[in-house]
Amino acid sequence: MPSVTSPASPAALTPRRRELLDAAVHVVADEGLRGLTHRAVDRRAGFPEGTCSAYFRTRQALQLAVTEYVAATMAADVDALGAELVECSGDEARAVALTLALFERWLDERELILAKLELSLEAPRNPAVAEALAASRVRLVGVVDGLLSQADRERGDGRAEALVASFDGLLFAALQKPQRERRAFLSGSLALVMHALTTPEG
Repeated sequence: MPSVTSPASPAALTPRRRELLDAAVHVVADEGLRGLTHRAVDRRAGFPEGTCSAYFRTRQALQLAVTEYVAATMAADVDALGAELVECSGDEARAVALTLALFERWLDERELILAKLELSLEAPRNPAVAEALAASRVRLVGVVDGLLSQADRERGDGRAEALVASFDGLLFAALQKPQRERRAFLSGSLALVMHALTTPEG
């Protein structure tokens, strides 16, 4: 699947919007969605009060913009990983290493993962958030499905969706471990999951 620049992706945003959304991600990660207010974002970004509301008029607009921003940021990372994985088709150890490197970077920038978790919990109660996250997941599953087809897996057989769901679970589980244990946990778990779902059947 070719890379597509979303209007919410960092590359497509004005510098001010990106600063506001970066600040909003930190607010959600630190305080949960209940703490996501225009004033909180302004304080976090170091902008005068009223700046955030000038760009995102309502709290719902702000919440949706954060959802799209988180989804687009992670989608861009996955697209880049997908391109790298194509180059190492058949080399499972290399595939695990590349995926592990991305996961470790996300965990080092834990605000993105925590914000996604908070938004995922909000999705069942907020159709707009659910729709934005669903669109991102469809894209991610499509990328993974394309990679699995190179390993002689049939497209659309459900393994791509299972792998994506496993990745989410591994990331959230890793966040709960002491930092010194995360790499070993992720490395071993990724190897197990990717081997089980990507190795061609004999």
